[in-house]
Amino acid sequence: MKIVVTGSLGHISKPLTQALVQQGHLVTVISSNQARQAAIEDLGAKAAIGTMEDVDFLARTFKGADVVYLMETLAHNSFFDHSVDFVAGLSKIGENYRQAVEQSGVKQIIHLSSIGAHMAEGNGILRFHYNVEKSLNQLPADVHIKFMRPVGFYYNMFAFIPSIKAKGVIIANYGGHEQEPWVSTTDIAAVIAEEIEKPFSGRSVRYIASDEISPNEIAHTLGEAIGRNDVKWLEVSDEQSLNGMITAGMNPETAQGRRNGNERRSPWWGIVRRLLRQ
Repeated sequence: MKIVVTGSLGHISKPLTQALVQQGHLVTVISSNQARQAAIEDLGAKAAIGTMEDVDFLARTFKGADVVYLMETLAHNSFFDHSVDFVAGLSKIGENYRQAVEQSGVKQIIHLSSIGAHMAEGNGILRFHYNVEKSLNQLPADVHIKFMRPVGFYYNMFAFIPSIKAKGVIIANYGGHEQEPWVSTTDIAAVIAEEIEKPFSGRSVRYIASDEISPNEIAHTLGEAIGRNDVKWLEVSDEQSLNGMITAGMNPETAQGRRNGNERRSPWWGIVRRLLRQ
């Protein structure tokens, strides 16, 4: 099959591209970075250099594809850019995708969404996933879409490094012994590759998780791995969490959204647990 992968050589798109090439598919990888072209070609894929903001470029690249994998991203420093409306920016990319899919005539889509995408509010910055799903669902009925909704990413734990180094603690506005679902990006890529091989029909949702582990277990495991048995998970108030992110230079509006989206007591956590255990 001819497959288009968005997301350049990111944590999901790279292993996904590798898997699809190994399966014998003809893969085109979209990247905004010309310097990535050689690395994409080294994987056995074709590089299409352009941006998610360019609908015409997207439509041309999608045209003739059997399946397109869609994901939204902004520049890595977007959280700290006070001129960036994070939710609006990613939602606009989703609308660009909708237009490009319609113009290109592609009929099979896999979209990287998230837990919380079924909620219009109460899910912090994850709200953009709700917006994008809503936009893509406006496509004609003969466009078949699989929405992938992974839980929290393991690699987000890299954000814990500064506080572990400085104070031996992980600081968040949730904690304790209650287990929460987490996922590896390589597992997400494997699930997407699996879904590409399966028949497409209508609109469907699949939740993705690798494991369930409590915050206290995470602190113990990470501490043990680096030879520090004193690493603790410190639960702080929502207000302390918000102020810490703003002090670090994060866009206050984005910080508010991250604070809300990280709140483990949000209702979608319970929903996700039930879905994963069915």
